Amino acid sequence: MFRSLRRALCVAAAALLLPLGAGAQAADAARSGELRATADVAADVAAEAGAGYWHTSGRQILDAAGQPVRIAGINWFGFETGNHVVHGLWARDYKSMLDQMTSLGYNTLRLPFSDDILKPGTMPDSVNYADGKNADLRGLTSLQVMDRIVAYAGQIGLKIVLDRHRPDAGGQSALWYTSAVPESTWIANLKALATRYAGNPTVIGIDLHNEPHDPACWGCGDTTRDWRLAAQRAGNAVLSANPNLLVMVEGVQSYNGVNGWWGGNLMGVAQYPVQLDVPNRLVYSAHDYATSVAQQPWFSDPSFPDNLPGVWDKYWGYIFKQNIAPVWLGEFGTTLQSAADQKWLTTLVTYLRSTSTYGADSFHWTFWSWNPNSGDTGGILKDDWQTVDTVKDGYLASIKAPGFPAGGGGGPDPDPDPGGPTATCTAAYSVSSDWGGGFNAEVKVTNTGAVPLKSWKVTWTWRGTQKVTSMWNASHTQSGGTVTASNADHNGGIAAGGSASFGFSGAPGGGGVPGVSCTAT
Repeated sequence: MFRSLRRALCVAAAALLLPLGAGAQAADAARSGELRATADVAADVAAEAGAGYWHTSGRQILDAAGQPVRIAGINWFGFETGNHVVHGLWARDYKSMLDQMTSLGYNTLRLPFSDDILKPGTMPDSVNYADGKNADLRGLTSLQVMDRIVAYAGQIGLKIVLDRHRPDAGGQSALWYTSAVPESTWIANLKALATRYAGNPTVIGIDLHNEPHDPACWGCGDTTRDWRLAAQRAGNAVLSANPNLLVMVEGVQSYNGVNGWWGGNLMGVAQYPVQLDVPNRLVYSAHDYATSVAQQPWFSDPSFPDNLPGVWDKYWGYIFKQNIAPVWLGEFGTTLQSAADQKWLTTLVTYLRSTSTYGADSFHWTFWSWNPNSGDTGGILKDDWQTVDTVKDGYLASIKAPGFPAGGGGGPDPDPDPGGPTATCTAAYSVSSDWGGGFNAEVKVTNTGAVPLKSWKVTWTWRGTQKVTSMWNASHTQSGGTVTASNADHNGGIAAGGSASFGFSGAPGGGGVPGVSCTAT
């Protein structure tokens, strides 16, 4: 329905790029400069916020130090298409793309993918290696290219949300599964990505599935259609692999007979909230579009555009305004060719709350899209994949937000041997004794890859008040219920198929056996 045209065009390669429209008027460009100046002033405040993994508190997202942060980012698509890699690498080097995003003030990248890239040996298509472009991507699988993007994003302070956009490169699916990609595969692949980037807070969250729509329901109780229940199953699986991630849950199309954009209807949250095993990890996500994507009843209302805030309140804004949870507008976009679209975007930007006035106590967002080859929205870049549409970018200036400190680290080796094996590990947690007031436990780390481990880290989260009182054969840090244990000098190296163990004492007892994740570092 609404999104089929855009999704069909998104899979086109460079030869099928579609032209953008003429854009808005010069006066809007002058206005955008004023707004950018306002955003730049706000960006000087709390410029170092964003370090470490993030969590939620009411409607806000907080960094590891408890400072509020605002996602103000961009979508760069392609991994979900038949190219199996972000688009535009036929024209430019990936690092120059990421550098340009940060130079424009985007602090977060939403990275769509399909389950196809997790199939062994999936290779990217349409990558230009001429004149040194993308030289370090040559010979890498699609997943290894994603590793490189994550690694460089971390170096320049760009956060990433991974978006499971499609089950396969063929197209968007209404439900989170298909006959070819069952729910079990969906969940296993989400866990694999959560594990792959565990220990690397560049990847701050996973968007579980893009744009569920009819016959998907919210709260109906039918496990084959109830997206809310599926999101709980998948979200808990992700958190069992990496309890530090944010879990982004989109809406559906219809709730109690009220229709909206695909993925944009979160009315059911009021009665049927998503409940995850790890608290303070849930972010609700909506999508909203202009007339260039499809007509909706509110566009022809005589009170347009003044009616729009009430529309957004009904579908998703109330979640933020009632302090239920953070709300992230994961996609919104337009060609800006019509007056109606210009009014829509102006009104929406105001609704999302300017950073200069509200700081991080605001809606979060990632604009659709960086790519110019999105058929019914165009992008921030023009058709040459280099020139910025300054008018479109200028509309967003007042809601841009401070960037984040560079760092990253952890996760897969950013420089793997092209096409070669990567280091992997698993961890098994067992309780040897528990006397109520305290307990002893052991964790066994096993090298499950084909190459030796140089070092490793193991992470878990207790649901209770347990604290590590002493640890041997490893060192540790603890924040709340989350413990990260790192190898000692003598047991970091583990041969393929080998294992090492460490133990610890904790209190109080009764903590049971939490899920654990292992990261080869």
